[in-house]
Amino acid sequence: MKRIYLLLLSLLLAVFVIADPQYEEHLHLEPLPQGLLLASFNFKSNATLQSFEQQHFRYIPRSLGQILQHARTKELHLRFSSGRWDAESWGARPWDGTKEGGTGVEVWAWIEAATSEDAFFHWITLNHALSGLFCASLNFIDSTRTTRPVHTYEPVGDHSNTSLSSLHLLHGTLPREVVCTENLTPFLKLLPCKGKAGISSLLNGHKLFDASWQSMSIDVRPICPERDSLCMVEMEQTVDMVLDIERSKRPHDNPIPRPPPVDQLKCDTSKPYSSPNACFPMDMSNMQSWSLSDVFGRPIKGSCLATDVRGERSEPFCIRVPYEHQIFTSQGSIERKDPSSSHRCYVLPEYDDFDMALPQQESPAVISRPTPPLYASRSFTGHGQERGGVQTLLTNPSSNVAVSFTYFETLPWFMKPYLHTLRAQIATSPSHSQRDIIKSIYYRPALDRQRGTQLEIQIAVPPASTVRLTYDFEKAILRYTEYPPDANRGFDVAPAVIRLPPNPTDPSSKAVYLRTTSLLLSLPTPDFSMPYNVIILTSTVIALAFGSIYNLLVRRFVGADEVESFSLARIKERIKARIKGRFGVMVDRFSNKEKKTQ
Repeated sequence: MKRIYLLLLSLLLAVFVIADPQYEEHLHLEPLPQGLLLASFNFKSNATLQSFEQQHFRYIPRSLGQILQHARTKELHLRFSSGRWDAESWGARPWDGTKEGGTGVEVWAWIEAATSEDAFFHWITLNHALSGLFCASLNFIDSTRTTRPVHTYEPVGDHSNTSLSSLHLLHGTLPREVVCTENLTPFLKLLPCKGKAGISSLLNGHKLFDASWQSMSIDVRPICPERDSLCMVEMEQTVDMVLDIERSKRPHDNPIPRPPPVDQLKCDTSKPYSSPNACFPMDMSNMQSWSLSDVFGRPIKGSCLATDVRGERSEPFCIRVPYEHQIFTSQGSIERKDPSSSHRCYVLPEYDDFDMALPQQESPAVISRPTPPLYASRSFTGHGQERGGVQTLLTNPSSNVAVSFTYFETLPWFMKPYLHTLRAQIATSPSHSQRDIIKSIYYRPALDRQRGTQLEIQIAVPPASTVRLTYDFEKAILRYTEYPPDANRGFDVAPAVIRLPPNPTDPSSKAVYLRTTSLLLSLPTPDFSMPYNVIILTSTVIALAFGSIYNLLVRRFVGADEVESFSLARIKERIKARIKGRFGVMVDRFSNKEKKTQ
């Protein structure tokens, strides 16, 4: 009988271990050209769908889980980004752009609702709740900043066919939002170790927001690994940043850069003008020494949940450098090399601090990243305060493969494009037919003060070609109450989103996303000092008129002959009379007090 109990107990524990929520974290470092460093932090928290619906929260925080349940959100994607990814110098984007957002704040979600009106109501509820959770201005995403993409986004999670029919996709952007430490703090609070241990202890606001480019993302989706298996809810948090190693190594108390002494300069003798009297400094940015404490300001504080459900030690830290380069690490760490990808991964000590140092190398410690499948840049054209134009350059770097993608733009309602002026031509051969470039167009016009413009274009770019996409637009005149406090700065236009579909011949391939930079639109701005001037002038006129009329009505006018003549003797008599009156009052008070005491 005891054996049966023990067998049942072991089976029950095995079921709990298999169904136990998991937590994984991973940090990937990769040196980039020009002395830059790409740091990618990834955190994954899983929970069973049943426990999530019953509000049994463990690794997925209750604060976010209850918001999603209340807003009927089945899949959420939230992005906080700043800076610009230099694809020409740095190569392809990390995570193929799937974890990247446009400048500012970008959010899209699949909401379960019976009608589109009900979905929009839950969408507003979701944004207001996320605004309070992440200390962001998501509550300003209203109908004018909300779109419903058709071809650009697809669900990443596993949804049944019956649930897909009732899901509504809504997308919103805030390109004006400034990402700061107020957004990083609640982001770290969602982690199990709260940024106190593990790789999250490296996330310092001073370093993160001093980066050349940074992006924070949160993705919540349902996953079902196999049919008829236990479905899970996965929350994935990602932080990507590009740090300048030389700038990050500067101390906080003395951040001003200073040139090195003459005896420490290394001259580039390969230059034809090199001589004993002329020294051209050698570029040592890709060969300089650095460590985690230098770049992030602190080492890794131990490990956070070092073992997985199988009891094996995970490898949360990896760096991609050539194998011939030396790397020094703290004691207690275990190094594991991957010859196929030039990665070195480390098992962190469970309780001790971990630091890694890369000494100065004789050769650059940079491994080239893959070339992106497409280059995109967008800018304004034209001049004046009434009309303008938008120009987008789309370059295909491949010499033998054409690129097909979806180009998605969200324009504010006061930026009214002329669809008949939409042109797409190849820069090298302007005579090329436009029908071969633009395959289809989905256009949803704007309504004044109700919704923005939505434009989705299916485009195909031939090999080794650059397509110039242009259109004209008209600027609307706003009411003076609709301008922001810094109206002369302009209005931010959300970046364009480009989606490259997965390769149909490769089942393992995934979609690739690109985003252009945001634009700054200048609108006709009134002179906001005029109301102030009018108020001042009106108040002055009223004061003068009212004062004159009031004096005429209240004052009593007396003739000059009726006024008593000025005499010094009379003034003395009046002063003496007042002094006597005061003295008499004091004498009376004193006498009254004596009577009371008697």
